[in-house]
Amino acid sequence: MDFQPASAVFADYVESLQWASLDELSKHRAQLFLHDSLAVGLAGKKAPYADALFAAASAWGLPADRGSTVLGRPGLRLPAPNAAFVNAYQIHGQEFDCVHEPAVVHPLATLVAVLLAEIDRSPPCDGRRFLTAMCAGVDISVALGMAATSALKFFRPATAGIFGCIAGLAKLRGASRDETINAFGYGLAFASGTMQAHLEGLPTLPVQIAGAARSAIQALDLAQAGLPGPKGAIDGPFGYLSLFEDSADLAHVLNQLGTVSRISEVSWKPFPTGRAAHGGIVATQRLMAEHAVSPERLARLTYSAPPLIHRLVGRPATADMTPAYARLCLPYLASLVLRYGTVGLEDFTPDRLRDPQTLSLAQKIEIVVNDNQDPAAFTPALATAVLSDGTRFEVSILAQLGSPALPLTYDQHLTKASACMVFAGMADRHQALTDAVMTLTDSTNVSDDLEAALYTQS
Repeated sequence: MDFQPASAVFADYVESLQWASLDELSKHRAQLFLHDSLAVGLAGKKAPYADALFAAASAWGLPADRGSTVLGRPGLRLPAPNAAFVNAYQIHGQEFDCVHEPAVVHPLATLVAVLLAEIDRSPPCDGRRFLTAMCAGVDISVALGMAATSALKFFRPATAGIFGCIAGLAKLRGASRDETINAFGYGLAFASGTMQAHLEGLPTLPVQIAGAARSAIQALDLAQAGLPGPKGAIDGPFGYLSLFEDSADLAHVLNQLGTVSRISEVSWKPFPTGRAAHGGIVATQRLMAEHAVSPERLARLTYSAPPLIHRLVGRPATADMTPAYARLCLPYLASLVLRYGTVGLEDFTPDRLRDPQTLSLAQKIEIVVNDNQDPAAFTPALATAVLSDGTRFEVSILAQLGSPALPLTYDQHLTKASACMVFAGMADRHQALTDAVMTLTDSTNVSDDLEAALYTQS
């Protein structure tokens, strides 16, 4: 049997995936995470720099056809790649979008943005086809993240995300096997994403996700225009895994294609922060609820967690933090919890970021590394609070809230979506959006039905 490059294996899988082959949990989660992504993306219209980014994308050119819509901006349309760029930024711009923890990938920020852009410029797309394309894309981006056996080096939500977008888009368009393989080749040419943006807490982070979404559309457009791309885009000597990961084991994830539906492994984000901070946030809430820990009584709070937690959110709180930096700063986030009980979308204004009481409290909070050797682990972790009288309390975090081991209830899911719609100034559209997404399998035209739910007054 001739050797098949991974891009060909991926293309065959994407072509073969059918809605009927998915289990009921995967089907339900696909609808829930589409709903989650849309609500978060609508709130993202108010993310820092979202208006500036939209203005820049608008200057790149007008659509040659009817164009694609931008979340929360009724009547405004952009060329599909540029609409995907803006929507992906809005979905990830406040760190509220869902995540696959073991892969360290945000699979839907890029993917939903691409699929939304596509259905606005293509023939009518039914709901089952749309959701199947979503599942296909998630399977591919997560497979690349799961293949990595070394610590995160590049910004995987963008670098792996572009391949998931191409997969989902190819499924939606009904691209041929060769077109999909060639598009993966151009995905490699366009792939990028540096962790330096994460380190410095800059809007460059969601811009990288936006760039992956835009480039995925361009990659498949080029392939369908007849341009050949590298066949070893994934596992060639200069392919994705060689360039972006220090070590990887692709064989086991290829063997799992079609046997594991990755959409069912995706985690909600209950708080608009880096996912690595969520365990510490919940641990702080538990210390308050179970042991009456308060700002006045606290002498020191230590969160002992796997190395990835310290690397991603162990940074110190500073008086000049940007919102992006603060969302990735567990000492700041835990101090918000101690003062206000939770962390919400409203907690990243200049006044909150500069509040001296919050900043002073953050100096009492430290993140330390435990002995877990898994480079992608978020748990287990241990929070220890020492009070001013020397009393000591501990709580363990064995799974993160919103993960498959501790999923949000449907009511919790709706509460989050409603909060996003309120923040977006679209509280009156919450029920209509919920109804449209949760009945999407009956839709014969997803573009029209979502537009009606969001922008047509009854």
